[in-house]
Amino acid sequence: MSQSLTKIYVHTTFSTKGRKPMICKSFQSGLHAYMAGLFKKVDCPALIINSVPDHIHILHRLSKNVAIADAIEHVKKYSSSWAKENGDNDEFYWQRGYGAFSVSSSGINSVRRYIARQEEHHKVFSYREEIE
Repeated sequence: MSQSLTKIYVHTTFSTKGRKPMICKSFQSGLHAYMAGLFKKVDCPALIINSVPDHIHILHRLSKNVAIADAIEHVKKYSSSWAKENGDNDEFYWQRGYGAFSVSSSGINSVRRYIARQEEHHKVFSYREEIE
């Protein structure tokens, strides 16, 4: 095969620093759109992004040319700056770590639905319970 082809899907999640509720509804859609552009820029297009006040979930493809740590670092760095400029909190920061979980092609629709329903999901489970 003369060219490389990858279709690696990843469900990535990370929280705000200290799990403080800093993702305001007033700029949530703008943040998601900005982050989608950042993921696209590193050749890791997002399929869906959704958040609640203290954390975010992203389903995205993983580039064959970029390590996941580098992609997430890029997105977190620039989206944090964007949030400080466009939100009402100039102390906006993401936590240092992240969770990244592989998703099979057959599981994409299930993960999409899960991410889309974050607000309802977290009425039952806390973020800590979800990660653990």
